[in-house]
Amino acid sequence: MSSIRLADLAQQLDAQVHGDGNIAITGIASMHSAHSEQITFLSNSRYREQLATCKAGAVVLTEADLPFCQSSALVVKNPYLTYARMAQILDTTPAPAQDIAPGAVISPLAKLGKQVSVGANAVIESGVELGDGVIIGAGCFIGKDAKIGAGTRIWANVSIYHRVEIGQKCLIQSGTVIGADGFGYANDRGNWVKIPQLGTVIIGDSVEIGACTTIDRGALDDTQIGNGVIIDNQCQIAHNVVIGDNTAVAGGVIMAGSLKIGRYCQIGGASVINGHMEICDKAVVTGMGMVMRPITEPGIYSSGIPLQTNKVWRKTAALVMNIDEMNKRLKAVERKIKEE
Repeated sequence: MSSIRLADLAQQLDAQVHGDGNIAITGIASMHSAHSEQITFLSNSRYREQLATCKAGAVVLTEADLPFCQSSALVVKNPYLTYARMAQILDTTPAPAQDIAPGAVISPLAKLGKQVSVGANAVIESGVELGDGVIIGAGCFIGKDAKIGAGTRIWANVSIYHRVEIGQKCLIQSGTVIGADGFGYANDRGNWVKIPQLGTVIIGDSVEIGACTTIDRGALDDTQIGNGVIIDNQCQIAHNVVIGDNTAVAGGVIMAGSLKIGRYCQIGGASVINGHMEICDKAVVTGMGMVMRPITEPGIYSSGIPLQTNKVWRKTAALVMNIDEMNKRLKAVERKIKEE
């Protein structure tokens, strides 16, 4: 197991060392499980009493929490952000592939940059362009004329359809499908007539996409994912959706077609968003939100009924079912009062 001196780690994190900077750090752990060769972090002062029993070799914390720490420490302004950067430095995740596997099928008409790796049983079709340092995991399919930017990593069994464009330094987890047909059909007297999806998917730089997410290609124009967007597992992004830069989408979200989402938005898990409308920049939709109308002002938006006991929920549901009748009765009372 590799290690790093606490002082060297502090230098990379722009942190101030308190205590022994020569101790070796081999990994990161939570406050209750860390041992003497690991580092942990305290991002919420409400849990500072845990410092008394913490056995970590060092703790990342703020200046205010330092007097309560009994070990070496790295003092920073934002411990949680520092934890994220520290985890990148100490990350032990293996690469999706190394070198070109003998079982990979690569068209002679594909263009591969320098230091490209392709895993076993991956298929790279004609016209594909892979930038420098691209890593394609085992069992992936990269369709004709697709373009993938430098430094992008794609885990096993990802399918990328024809003409899809993916930017630099992206990360795509296993099982994701990008560029499948959008759900486009016309109805001819009860029979569904398929509309070929002639657009594609354009993904910006530094985008991360979780496992088993699907992003459909556009019908005529393109589906577009901006720079710095992060998308969790098992999301459905329909044809011609546009997502602005640095928006975050949690797991299980469903987006209908031709939806436009602004920049710096946050979409909570299991939310469902109607199509053919816009959501402005910096909108936050909490979990299980059902967005049926445009959002035109930044802010936090919620819908749905919070969890209740079954007995209480049944009463709530009964009241909701009768709300129209209650409204009619209320209006009748108001008219009567006005007449008097």
